[in-house]
Formats: sequence, structure tokens, C-alpha cells
Amino acid sequence: MGTSAVVILPLIDVRLQWGKAMPTLSISSDDLSELILRVRGVQGREGVVDPDSGSNPFDDNMIDALQETPGDLSRGEIAVAIRDLDDRQQAELVALVWIGRGDAEPEEWEQTVQLAVERRDAPTSKYLLSQPLLADYLAEGLERLGVSIPAPAANGAGPK
Repeated sequence: MGTSAVVILPLIDVRLQWGKAMPTLSISSDDLSELILRVRGVQGREGVVDPDSGSNPFDDNMIDALQETPGDLSRGEIAVAIRDLDDRQQAELVALVWIGRGDAEPEEWEQTVQLAVERRDAPTSKYLLSQPLLADYLAEGLERLGVSIPAPAANGAGPK
């Protein structure tokens, strides 16, 4: 039988990266996780392909579930959630998108947030929801910043 050894690793301050403190987000990781999940759900939809569906959804193989219909409030709810954030938080979302798609570097976090504040000329929600890969850009931006977010709950009962 082999012996097992316990390896003790030194503690590493994960808040340090690039030789200086990592950026601090004013949006909670739970809220970011929920936003990314909701955006993925909305952006995975397509235009109406079954406009006259009146039958049982199971009879139609549930194709209507992935259609963005006029009565669907999902996109509007995301826009409201973004508008409810304060100016700094909205600018942070824009900065995350820019970092996520490679327009800025993580080391330039504060400057990128400031640039987002200065360049705002339309509602932030409108700008963000016009990005076809918004959820991917947000997730990539967080990853590049070294920020981890919780995985959404499997039963859909994630953070509110």
C-alpha cells in the first residue's frame, strides 16, 4: 500500500493580478449570473415561425417556446433590470462587454468604465441588447478580469 501525504499550499491573495489589485465590481456576482442567464435565454430565440399556432404546444413540438412573440416580456424585463442599475453599474456592464470582445484590456478597467460613462449617448439597455453576443461578451469579460460567478441553479430558482 502506498502512503498518502498532505500537501499544504501557501495562501495566495486572489485579489492581486497584474501586480495590482483586481477591479472591484459594484454589481453582485449573483446579479451578473442571473443577467447572463436571462440574456442567453432571450438571445437564443428567433422570430415568429408559427404565427397561427392555436393548438397544444406538445402537438407543435414546443417550437413556439423559442420564438420571440410580441407578448413576450423577457427582453423588456432585461432592459428594465439594466435601467434599474445606477450609472456606475451600467458603465461596468458596457466595460465588461468591451473587455469581453477584446476592445479593452483588463488592466484598463477603470479607464474603460470611465470611457463608457463618457460615451453614453443612448439608453445603456438599448446598446447592450443590440449586441448579438451580449451574454458571451459579459462572461468573457468577467473571465478576463478573473471574476468568477456562480452557476445558475438547475431548477431555474437562481438569484433574483
